[in-house]
Amino acid sequence: MRPSPTRFPRAVLAHALALAALTLTVTPATAAPAAPADRCTQVRVPGAEHQQTSCLAELTTAGTVASGHTDPADWAGLTPQDLPVPTGVPGVQIDGYFPDTSTTNTNHGWRHDAQFVIRLPDRWNGSLVVAGTPGNREQYANDRAVADWVLSRGYAYAATDKGNTGLAFHRDGTAPGDAIAEWHDRLTQLTRAARATVARHYHRAPARTLVTGISNGGYLVRWQLENHPELYDGGVDWEGTLWRADGPTLLDFLPQALRHHPVHAAGGEGAGRAREALHAAGFPAGSEFLWPYHYQVYWDLTQRLYREELDPGYDGPTEAGTPFCATGTPGCDTDYDYATRPEEVRRAVQRIALTGRIGKPLITLHGTLDVLLPIGRDSDVYARMVREAGRGALHRYYRIEGGTHTDALADAFPDRLRPLTPCHRTAFTALEAWLGAGRRPPASHTVARPTGTDPATLRDTCPLGDRSG
Repeated sequence: MRPSPTRFPRAVLAHALALAALTLTVTPATAAPAAPADRCTQVRVPGAEHQQTSCLAELTTAGTVASGHTDPADWAGLTPQDLPVPTGVPGVQIDGYFPDTSTTNTNHGWRHDAQFVIRLPDRWNGSLVVAGTPGNREQYANDRAVADWVLSRGYAYAATDKGNTGLAFHRDGTAPGDAIAEWHDRLTQLTRAARATVARHYHRAPARTLVTGISNGGYLVRWQLENHPELYDGGVDWEGTLWRADGPTLLDFLPQALRHHPVHAAGGEGAGRAREALHAAGFPAGSEFLWPYHYQVYWDLTQRLYREELDPGYDGPTEAGTPFCATGTPGCDTDYDYATRPEEVRRAVQRIALTGRIGKPLITLHGTLDVLLPIGRDSDVYARMVREAGRGALHRYYRIEGGTHTDALADAFPDRLRPLTPCHRTAFTALEAWLGAGRRPPASHTVARPTGTDPATLRDTCPLGDRSG
């Protein structure tokens, strides 16, 4: 029996169903070199099959929404609703795509994957930020959370759709894990192409290249710094997804959520045991108020799509299982048990697995109330992997008290949650100081959610020195 639906603010549900998939003042860059005299001359992006160049009066979403150079649906729900939008960033935007055979991305009417966006501000600070997208979103997904802010600080910016998008992303490729493995290649490809494009446009190579991303984008930050550290100077990982053949992964804890949440929601004598089972699975005590929403919107869908990508044989000819199936239903993801699956499934996960062997400085952020990727089953584990790999000196890990997976939920529950967007910005500036002036960030710790702080202050500030306890 499914629990009765819980009502959530319309905007929050709208963005999530559409997926149905860090005191900071923004300041302009200083001492930036002048833009090229003819800044609108098309600069060829190496390897691009198609591109179009636009000279824009505004590269942030303050202008790109109206000019059609972003897609608000792509970044809906990822940031606080009232997050300020910086302005005054003219420059050049290049949209295009690399050769690819899949067609899940319909932006610009191209029906072509491996799409990218590169933005080149007139006042350039000499460095580049690259990003992969969260979830299965397209290349504009980071525009509000990342691009607006880094562009206002003078960075050039580039993002990729990762090579496949949407609810059918798992159809891309011929073998289990192919679609996710392509994400690695597409961010590597974009980074190389963007570095060359920046050098051609400004007539000198970027002094520094930083990589950042949210969720699946955060996973790619980890993967790139493990596998291609030569391309980057450092990165900020915002609640990256953890994949490792021996677990834990979402294929371990999401089926348990699907099994036990309906019992917990129904009440009665089994509710207490179900709650304890969810806690044991990794969903933290105190996060119960978020469970109904994630059951309705995220848990079932995420389990089915990623299980289909990595273990398509589980449900035979059925594609991505049966939504919200009852235990005992043949091929039901509620009953999925990764530990008992054939060795070929473990090999598919090993293809995309992380090791912790980062080769450049990395800052990781994760909310303590994340109930899509519970912190105890994800970033806590990854931080331990980095230490065990002997790379702990390159890593800082901040557990953000009261943070959850998407910042729109902080608007819905302002008395219990805090957004991670300002924490990401604080971490980014800490990384800048680490790389530039050699000032090491604070030691890894849990960042307290201040009591009695109004939502506007939490939206704009996140001092990493605020320790919990």
